[in-house]
Formats: sequence, C-alpha cells, structure tokens
Amino acid sequence: MQTTQKALIAEFLGTFVLVFGGCGAAVLAAGVPDVGIGWLGVSLAFGLTVLCMAYAVGHVSGGHFNPAVTLGLTLAGRFNGSLPAYWAAQVAGGVAAGAVLMAVVMGQAGFEGAGGFASNGYGAASPGGYGMMSALLIEIVLTAVFLVVILGATSAGAPAGFAPIAIGLALTLIHLISIPVTNTSVNPARSTGVALFAEGPALAQLWLFWVAPLAGGALGALIWRAIMAPEAPPAPATPAE
Repeated sequence: MQTTQKALIAEFLGTFVLVFGGCGAAVLAAGVPDVGIGWLGVSLAFGLTVLCMAYAVGHVSGGHFNPAVTLGLTLAGRFNGSLPAYWAAQVAGGVAAGAVLMAVVMGQAGFEGAGGFASNGYGAASPGGYGMMSALLIEIVLTAVFLVVILGATSAGAPAGFAPIAIGLALTLIHLISIPVTNTSVNPARSTGVALFAEGPALAQLWLFWVAPLAGGALGALIWRAIMAPEAPPAPATPAE
C-alpha cells in the first residue's frame, strides 16, 4: 500500500475515533443521572481521543484529524500533501463515526429520535443560548490557539515525544471553555459527522462550523509564522574612516 493511501486511512481512522469517542461521550454518558460525566468528562474524552490517536497513527499521517489543522499546517509550511484528499478522509471518518453512533443510540429502549446528537450550534442550539457572533468569535479564537499549540509542540525546538500530550490537553481546555457557547467544534469534520444525523438546526448552522474553524486555522498559522519568522540580519558595520 502506498504511503499516501496509508496516510489517508490513518486520517480517516483518527477522525473516526475522535468523533465517536468525543461525541459518543456527550451523547451516551454526559447526561446520565447521578453517574453522568458532564461537560468535564466530555472535554476529557475529546482530549484523550486526540492524544491516543496521535500516538497511534500520527507517525503515519501527521495526526491532523481536522480540516482546520490541515489548512493551518499547509499555510505554515509544515504540510505539502493533498489538502482535498486529507479533508475528504477526515470528513468521511467523521460521518462514519456519526453513523455508527446513531446506530448505537437507536438501540436504546424507548428511542424517539436523535435530538441534538452532540451537534454544534448557536442561538437556540447553543447550550448557553449564545448568539451567532459569540459562536463565530470563540470558534475562530480557539482554533487559532489550537494551531499555535500544535505548531509549537511539533516544532524542532520542542521536547521530543510530548506533542500529543500538549495537543490533547489543549483540546481539553478548549472544550472546557467553549462547550457552553457552541458545544465546541474547532473541527469541521467533527461538526459535519453529527450534524447529518441531528435534529433541529444543526445542518442549517453547519456553515459557521466550517467558516470559523478554517479562519481560525489560517489565523493560527499566520501567528505562528510571525512568531517564528527569522529576525532581520544586523545592519552592516559602517567602515571606519
């Protein structure tokens, strides 16, 4: 199997586990009375899935699992593969995870519909009732932060072998901040994977969870390039007269 094929399979698998693990925790375990994991547990679930899959298959594909990450790495000069191919593999992994999770949910006694299905949203679809501009702003800012962490943790000067830990903890922190606002996307593949099966306005609002994370990924790459840009060479010494 060619290296490119292996990389795309790794991206599909990593995104599948991210969406199934994170959204599955939200759908299946967060709201259980007395023993539910709540928002903290969901935040940890997303962070742990990225951490585990980055160690498992990150060496094969780079461990993006997110179209915004692939875009940011491309703009930062850290990825020269096929952007459309990676996006297709990531979205396919997210949709496959949503389909499997839906099949699981349908097996519950008294099933009457998917409901919000861990989808992202604003306005009435926001867990805290936050509006569109709040959702747009927080998704852009936190995706940019995520890209800065990824680029920094995987740079040549960073301690070797610890990048997945930093990235997983960053994603956990991002969820702790933004679940009340948008249910946290920062990942168009994650949003798409569950929006296709959710009830309510998830599909109608999906555009924001492509536009904002992609804008944030680009912004994070630009910030990183500014931080890491080589300093201007010193001016030549003036010859002594």
